[in-house]
Amino acid sequence: MERANDSSLMGFILLGFSDHPHLEAALFVFVLFFYLLTLVGNFAIIIISYLDPLLHTPMYFFLSNLSLLDLCFTTSLAPQTLVNLRGPEKTITYGGCVVQLYISLALGSTECILLAIMALDRYIAICKPLHYVSIMNPRLCQQLASISWLSGLANSLIHATFTLQLPLCGNHRLDHFICEVPALLKLACVDTTVNELVLFVVSVLFLLVPPALILISYGFISQAVLKIKSVEARHKAFSTCSSHLTVVIIFYGTIIYMYLQPSNSYTQDQGKFISLFYTMVTPTLNPIIYTLRNKDMKVALKTLLSKKKKNVLPTNMMFKEVFPRHVVSHPASI
Repeated sequence: MERANDSSLMGFILLGFSDHPHLEAALFVFVLFFYLLTLVGNFAIIIISYLDPLLHTPMYFFLSNLSLLDLCFTTSLAPQTLVNLRGPEKTITYGGCVVQLYISLALGSTECILLAIMALDRYIAICKPLHYVSIMNPRLCQQLASISWLSGLANSLIHATFTLQLPLCGNHRLDHFICEVPALLKLACVDTTVNELVLFVVSVLFLLVPPALILISYGFISQAVLKIKSVEARHKAFSTCSSHLTVVIIFYGTIIYMYLQPSNSYTQDQGKFISLFYTMVTPTLNPIIYTLRNKDMKVALKTLLSKKKKNVLPTNMMFKEVFPRHVVSHPASI
């Protein structure tokens, strides 16, 4: 099948924010700032979760997967965005666009499923605490993580391939700053009703079903938490769950607004800024929310920092305690 005429040879021009040239310098700093925060924050979560034995639990296993997802997702988009914001040539090769589309779609879909799995983990931990260790065993956790990654990959292979088969008839001016399915559909020179229907069905499966299951699970969690007599335990449960729920609302809210509304219900500029938020800002918020609102993560960070300070103390001070060692109990380990 003949592909997109000249587009496979000359690639695409990413118009991005070229209609607002006065904003490009500020947007460059904005994207760079949040990209660096994403790298530092998510790498920190992965390293702390790996080094601290007390965090070898299902919750932090899934959180590490989420951090890895955010790292890869942002890295698949931010460098190209920075290049186009900085330089006069706002282009991307056809191959680069294809790779960006497959990777970002796979990782975004994976996160939709992973957040639902994290809600399942919290439901079992709070509503069935006596069976938590036996249910959320290492093998099941690895299987659930694999399901989320493989479902995202399958969605990307099917959906992106279906989109890339559309003839573009030489159209190569993409009115966006990234290669995204809705923007590519607008370039097609044939009827895209079937593609839009597929996009809607996939969006329902990945953007409505998981958050619906999350809300149901949190309904049961709320009932169980209110029955806890210990004020400290109740506060810890609410703190952990509120962190996850905040991430869920921010992530699903922006993407649902983007993908489940008619394209004529918002301007193209609005769509670009919404995409900028969920591709650059949301991956930064995850580590901030989980570290600032999570007592276990803060304790683990203090413990690791105290160990590092002890290692650089002079010999005559080596055995002095600088920070007290905090012990945090967890329902399970993985």
